[in-house]
Amino acid sequence: MKRIVAITACPTGIAHTYMAEESLKKTAPVLGYEIKVETQGAAGAENVLTDEDIRNADAVIIAADTKVDLNRFRGKRLLETSVTSAIKSPQELFTAALEQPIFGQTELSRSTDYLEKIQQQKAQKKAQMPAGYRHLMNGVSNMLPLVVAGGIFIALSFAVDINGNSEFSKVLMNIGGNSAFVLFVPILAAFIAMSIADRPGFAPGLVGGWIGTQGAMYGSPHASAGYLGGIIAGFLAGYITKWLKQWIKLPRSLEGIKPVLILPVLSVGIVGLLMIYVLGRPIADLMMWMTNGLSSMGASASIGLGLLLGAMMAFDMGGPVNKVAYFFAVGLLGTHTHESEVIMAAVMGAGMTPPLGLALATFLRKRKFYREERDAGKAALVLGMCFITEGAIPFAANDPFRVIPSLMAGSAVSGALTMWFQVTSPAPHGGIFVFPLIGNVGLYTLSIVVGAGITALAVILLKRNVEEEEPVGMGTTQVARA
Repeated sequence: MKRIVAITACPTGIAHTYMAEESLKKTAPVLGYEIKVETQGAAGAENVLTDEDIRNADAVIIAADTKVDLNRFRGKRLLETSVTSAIKSPQELFTAALEQPIFGQTELSRSTDYLEKIQQQKAQKKAQMPAGYRHLMNGVSNMLPLVVAGGIFIALSFAVDINGNSEFSKVLMNIGGNSAFVLFVPILAAFIAMSIADRPGFAPGLVGGWIGTQGAMYGSPHASAGYLGGIIAGFLAGYITKWLKQWIKLPRSLEGIKPVLILPVLSVGIVGLLMIYVLGRPIADLMMWMTNGLSSMGASASIGLGLLLGAMMAFDMGGPVNKVAYFFAVGLLGTHTHESEVIMAAVMGAGMTPPLGLALATFLRKRKFYREERDAGKAALVLGMCFITEGAIPFAANDPFRVIPSLMAGSAVSGALTMWFQVTSPAPHGGIFVFPLIGNVGLYTLSIVVGAGITALAVILLKRNVEEEEPVGMGTTQVARA
């Protein structure tokens, strides 16, 4: 018996999504096929296709009038069509689906691209992480474009008029500082919630994240709940909405009003009230307590903190330890104090150092690296400048016991120097694109260069010369000579 999997989705996600599902399910047994249909309606994805479902399928039907992620169907016969076709002509769709070419066949053969390897390794690491970590990373990845764009427009504003008095400078600052930067905490919360509860989680996450940034709304005279409040609001909104979706049961004829009326009203109301009357003030007070502790920290303690955070940023290059350090800095940044901006600068500089150090090492001592690694060094240089620490992952995967300690040494020094020089960064991401916002940018550049130099030197000293064969992590064999 042929096995078919399908996805149905219409723009509103209410009526046609389920009409197409019903049509496909009725037709499949008549033709002698077995089918499973995932619906991506207004309430989110339901009856979700598992990896096993897809692996065992003979063909895939995507009956959707909205964008559907097709990456998980690579290697399968795939037909894309409209929901109307699934409703009116389901029999023809089954026949056509089984005659389609293999989706992504040409792309599957191109597995030597360095950036693709980074994405593959990140995906593998992400799949092994706890669900909470994956939800958090969904929020971060959707927040970052606002951070980078906002930082660039703030920098342009200063470039036009350092005092911010000209009209055009004010326009640029309004785009960057007063719009993009104001939105990225609510967006962080919204996409955390959406990762947990699908589309119904977006609205309560957005509202909860916005309330977290408005200290006066919940009676905090000193500070907002900031990034920490946004993260908590995102998880709160997601799990409350997910529970409401499971708890509220309606007849099939009324299911359409649940995602557009019942869930938004209940979830937004519950999350909003909790943030205003229960959680907002304690989170803001915690942020203030942490800020006061940092303000009283001496020079030696600050250098020690820089060493620790720097080493953590390089330890797993985007993994849980890296993210603990990053979110410690991001969480404090919402207090808008000098100390919090110094910590943010240390963390970003330490995160830029690993790929930059490896790139430098490949340029200085080519005999230590395989040909593909030397080519990858050029990409690592760009990724490092953009504060994408994951650019070091393929190098570390090939030789972890020599590369990872080298990365940690360089990043620890970079973090310590940044703290010592009291460099500041008001932006939580952006790499060189937000350098115009950096306080003491010359000393910041020096800190990163010194850290990258230490990483490169350590890698060159520890790694052995290699034969011109592909490394295990990038090809098939690995041979080295002393």
